[in-house]
Amino acid sequence: MEKLLEVRNLHASVKEENLKILKGVNLDIGYGELHAIMGPNGSGKSTLANVIMGNPRYKVDSGEIIFEGENIVELTTDERAKKGIFMTFQNPFEIDGVKFSNFLLSAYRKIHGDSESFAQLNKQIDEILSELVVSDNFLNRFLNVGFSGGEKKKSEILQARFLKPKLLILDEIDSGLDVDALRIVANQINKIRESGTSILIITHYKRILNYLDVDKVHVYTDGKIVKSGDFSLADEIEKNGYSVIAG
Repeated sequence: MEKLLEVRNLHASVKEENLKILKGVNLDIGYGELHAIMGPNGSGKSTLANVIMGNPRYKVDSGEIIFEGENIVELTTDERAKKGIFMTFQNPFEIDGVKFSNFLLSAYRKIHGDSESFAQLNKQIDEILSELVVSDNFLNRFLNVGFSGGEKKKSEILQARFLKPKLLILDEIDSGLDVDALRIVANQINKIRESGTSILIITHYKRILNYLDVDKVHVYTDGKIVKSGDFSLADEIEKNGYSVIAG
């Protein structure tokens, strides 16, 4: 199958600290596939997500990030976003003074242009909102300001589904969610994938994976992927832990 994303022998470090985090990551994600990366705290999973997204805090020391056949290592974060890469945050930023609805519409126009009217776009947003189970004034609040942990995660998922990226990177989207919220978020992830989006989900636990149709599970420790397999690998991790698998 043709690959949407190809990460080739990627080494990266934190600029300010000159601390090497990624130590030769290799990863292929095909069009429409859903991959999960699992690993212990501090192993570099979130760093990998940030480096793919182009976070300027990190420096690529060597290797390639090929997206739709193009090496995007030199592209800025906004340039990568315009090409169709979207990443959710473990702890989404609060942006006071920016109304959530205005943010959504502006972001959509930046990525997809103005071929659709605001009325059409608002209809799409309303359809997604009806499935998320949020407060009536959700869109009228400032972006993430005063949101609960669950509301912030739903905010991220709303953005991801509405903006229709080609590649969605979910960095611990399941952390802090209760059972009901987890099911709602997982349902939205499935709908995003059904629309053709490829997904990379980073998680510590397999509980959200139980609601998803996962193509591949990758074990990630000490800055690189050490083992890959199907969903049964997630069961093995839950039973035996990371050290046994990695060893």
